[in-house]
Amino acid sequence: MKPKELIQVWFKKWEGGDFYNLPITENFTHQSPFGVIKGKDAYLSVVKENQDKFLGHQFQIIDEITEEEKACVRYLTTQSDGFKMQVSEWYYFKNDLIEKIVSYYHIGTIQKDKQIDNYQ
Repeated sequence: MKPKELIQVWFKKWEGGDFYNLPITENFTHQSPFGVIKGKDAYLSVVKENQDKFLGHQFQIIDEITEEEKACVRYLTTQSDGFKMQVSEWYYFKNDLIEKIVSYYHIGTIQKDKQIDNYQ
């Protein structure tokens, strides 16, 4: 499967709630602002325990750059309660599966001393 197809399958599986059949390797790694999860079983366990936070999303791809062994995707996710968030992710591929994802998004309020004045 080509990288672009893998990414499409990834998002379709998530939108359909079919997380047990994600196209990921056994040694899959997911890195995000929450930390690092190593291994397919560990990742699926976290998803299963937190289905209320992981499922029920719709995705709109904004930008996508794909190469043979990696890709970068920026997308808008909308949760069932209407909450929206922009996410950028790097995907790394091995043997027609996703081996690693490095995910970037904002998960909290910016501290007062870190805010930029007059920035909208």
